[in-house]
Amino acid sequence: MTYTSKQTDLPLVVNKVAQLRELLDTVRRRGETIGLVPTMGALHEGHLSLVRRSKTACDVTVVSIFVNPTQFGPDEDLAEYPRTLDADLRSLADCNVEFAFVPSNEEVYCPDHRTWVEVTGVTDPLEGKCRPDHFRGVTTVVLKLFNMVGADVAYFGQKDYQQAMAIRRMVADLNVPTRIEVCPTVREPDGLAMSSRNTYLDPNARRRALVLYESLEMAKQLVDEGNRDAREIAERMRQVIAKAEDARIDYVALADPETLEPVGEITGPTVALLAVHIADTRLIDNRLLEPSL
Repeated sequence: MTYTSKQTDLPLVVNKVAQLRELLDTVRRRGETIGLVPTMGALHEGHLSLVRRSKTACDVTVVSIFVNPTQFGPDEDLAEYPRTLDADLRSLADCNVEFAFVPSNEEVYCPDHRTWVEVTGVTDPLEGKCRPDHFRGVTTVVLKLFNMVGADVAYFGQKDYQQAMAIRRMVADLNVPTRIEVCPTVREPDGLAMSSRNTYLDPNARRRALVLYESLEMAKQLVDEGNRDAREIAERMRQVIAKAEDARIDYVALADPETLEPVGEITGPTVALLAVHIADTRLIDNRLLEPSL
């Protein structure tokens, strides 16, 4: 069955939870599977790769577009975050998406909202230190979306590595019956990880931002050459990033990919993670380092 808006080439836009549940109950009664791709809009090829994965694996795909206010800090870019709904819907139409769920703030959070989901441990370091309450907002809205949609599978990108770990932990701990699939980071031809915040970068800042990818590539090269000293590799990464004169590092870390505990010696798979400000834009990226035995 095809679901379209009045503009027949677009997905059906749903704003209300009750309407979405009614539509998806019909899908479930037919025995069809539902995939969910949660987004904050300003869609790029990274998002669309998740959408195409869902379309390949599931009978019906829901893409949520909601700029979640509770995951932004008081001095962060909530007001400036790009909102491009018309372009997003055209992109989803190209992928033959059935439903775009575009709720209001009031539809997601009732006026006296008092309930939060907090995952401890894996959310404590790195982003957790730099952005207090960020993950509380993320896990709360993601669980709400899971409850609203009731998807069989939800798709996330590896670029937000710590976020994906937190969501997996939440799903396991709370017995959420949605399977989580984390898909590879999608990059620009020059290596920069795709992000909605890349639109903030002017051409010169965009070129300087390549130091993030260069530092991760250098870390891989060092490990491939036999270097196992995590502290030395992290320092070399910082030196590469410092080539961008206005770069401000929040963290460069080499950690256990399952726990995010820091490692001193690379004896097995290790994830390199970083967060760097270029001009006024904060960017994150990561890469899995796998030493040969």
